[in-house]
Parts: sequence; structure tokens; C-alpha cells
Amino acid sequence: MLRLSGLAGLLGLAELLPRLGLVDDDYLPPASRIVAALAAEARTAAFWTAVGDTLTAWAIGLVIACTLGVAAGVLIGAVPVLRTWTASTIEFLRPIPSVALIPLAVLLYGTGLGSTLLLVVYAAFWQVLVQVLHGVADVDPVAEETARSFRFSAWARVRHVLWPTALPYVFTGLRLAAAVALVLAVTAELVIGAPGLGSVIAVAQSSGAIATMDALIVVTGLLGVAINLGARLAERRLLSWHQSVRGEVAG
Repeated sequence: MLRLSGLAGLLGLAELLPRLGLVDDDYLPPASRIVAALAAEARTAAFWTAVGDTLTAWAIGLVIACTLGVAAGVLIGAVPVLRTWTASTIEFLRPIPSVALIPLAVLLYGTGLGSTLLLVVYAAFWQVLVQVLHGVADVDPVAEETARSFRFSAWARVRHVLWPTALPYVFTGLRLAAAVALVLAVTAELVIGAPGLGSVIAVAQSSGAIATMDALIVVTGLLGVAINLGARLAERRLLSWHQSVRGEVAG
């Protein structure tokens, strides 16, 4: 109820500010007008096509980034020599903003889905990789030595010792990567003009349809909330056995 009251307060403020003349309603229409524009957009096929394009780019990019991030994280983290060799490379590449790759993406893939995927995968990959590396480093040395003393194979050590410890970190990386992937998908569409909500927002802005533009921005926020809630729900369901999740649910 507190969260809903906060949202209601925000909507009320967005309604009052332009009607009281505190902000120009040409740039920030009242919330009721934005909601009406959103309802009008929701009745068009073009709106749902744009939503589908954005979610498609988000989902494909997230799957690729998570697959590569988990595989690379487990491999690098499990082999100390690899972690030493790659540490400086990771620290060099990770801070590079994905938006800086937009010119390269356009040169390689034009304004199609490939450009969006390049930016999404690059940004989301580091979120997953770093978390997996932390998870692998958190493996109990006693458990690792016990597995070695019982002559566990490398695959058995990964499956029974390393993976259960790293899995909560994997889900944290997945949740962070999901949010970052949506941001980069919309950003690529907005800047490059790739199909999706971002390009529709740019068209609405250039045509002066400010209420429609704000309504589409609200949609991106709602998608972000839905993605975050879905990731948290999946984490609670799949990690119900883990102490951190049991403590969170109990609290």
C-alpha cells in the first residue's frame, strides 16, 4: 500500500504541476492527458508491434549475454591462471559505455536488429560475468578441498560445489542484466532508429506529440518494473532452498 500511495502521489503531482501553471503543459502535459494518450496508443497495432520489437531485442540480447557471461565466468573463475591473465582486459573493457559503440554498430549492422543486439549484449554481458566471478570466488575452500580429496571430476566439482555457491550471484547478475538490456534496447532504438519503442518515441518527439511521447516513456518504465518483478519472482522460486532467499521470504 505504501508503494501504491507513492505512485498515486506522483501521478497527482504530475497532474497538478501543469494545471497550476508551475510547468508549461506544452512540455509536461497533465497525467490525465498522458493516460488518455496511452489508452489511444494501446488501441493501435503499431504500438504493440513496437513493444514486441523492443521485447524481442531485449530477450534475444539477454539470453546471449547470460549464456556467454555464465560460461566465461565459470571458466575464468575456476582456472586461476585465466583469471590472472584476463583481469586487466576485463577491467579495461567493462567501463566502456555501450552507447560509445553505436557508430561501430551502425557500420556493422545498419539500423536493424543486429545493431541493437550488439549494444544490449555488450552491456548485459559484463553484469553477468562480474557476478559469476564473484560467485566462483566465494566457494568455500574446505568444500573444494573435500571434493578433491574424494576425487571428484572437474565436472562434478563444478556441478556439486561451484555451481550451488555461484547460483545466487548468477541470478543477481541476471536481474541487473535484464534492466540494463532494456535500457540499451530502447536507447539503440531511440538513437539509431531501429524498430521498437525508442524509435516511436523519437517520431512522437519530432512531430510534437508530447503527450504520446510521455505515454510511451511511461510504457518503458512499466516494462522495466515488470521485468524486475519477474526476475525477483523467478529468483525466489528457483532459489527457495538458499539461505538468503529463505531469510528474505521469512523477513
